[in-house]
Amino acid sequence: MGIFIRPHMIYPHTTTNKPSSVILHQHLNKHTVNMANNNNPTILAKQDQVLLLDYWTSVYGMRVKIALAEKGIPYQYIEEDLRNKSQLLLDSNPVHKQIPVLIHNDNPICESSNIVEYIDEVWNDKAPLLPSDPYAKANARFWADFSTKKIYQIGRNLCTLKGEEHEASRKEFIDCLKLLEGELGEKPYFGGESFGYLDVSLIPFYSWFQAFEHYGKFNFEQECPKFMAWAKRCIQNKESVSNTLPELSKIFGFVQYMRKKFGIED
Repeated sequence: MGIFIRPHMIYPHTTTNKPSSVILHQHLNKHTVNMANNNNPTILAKQDQVLLLDYWTSVYGMRVKIALAEKGIPYQYIEEDLRNKSQLLLDSNPVHKQIPVLIHNDNPICESSNIVEYIDEVWNDKAPLLPSDPYAKANARFWADFSTKKIYQIGRNLCTLKGEEHEASRKEFIDCLKLLEGELGEKPYFGGESFGYLDVSLIPFYSWFQAFEHYGKFNFEQECPKFMAWAKRCIQNKESVSNTLPELSKIFGFVQYMRKKFGIED
């Protein structure tokens, strides 16, 4: 069942028969590329070219888009056809062949958490995402990894399973969100007073909440009010979030389509 885009690992860059710059430039000549820079398209300088390979429903790609927006980084965007992946994607991520992939000056970086950390390190003059304190940094990474491994899989189960397995997933999903509420505590953001790395990692899942709520048969506001208040705060206060997340109804429609396609519902 391919409703979610699976996580993927970073890898040492491998060479192909053609230099990566040749592959990239050939690909850009063949495809329509959308430019993004705070809604103001610009032509990127050759010395700092940023390209994102992604698919619109991917929460992992949304992480990267939010991080780029927080830093004010212009980038070129290519929407991948996951049933017919581009040669650029296959060459850029030969291990897992998955999105998202960020290509910075011909160098591909894979796996969303690694990409966000890379963005934070390279463009470190604005909107720091990871905390400077080593313990706080390790803690943020732990919870980001937790959200990637747990929310991804359990949310997928909510949308695909039935019977006792579905009920177990429903309970586990709510328990996970309550753990995250405990980590949030009374802070406005997981990063404290400022929007940070863990916020970037978690907020994309909100775009799937209508589907999770509908198929999980629970109410987010009732079960996890602090988590929902945090999500709304992110959307209201951060244009990087509100301008990135797709409408919940569109994701819900996508899940409905996939359930019918795979015979889960009529």
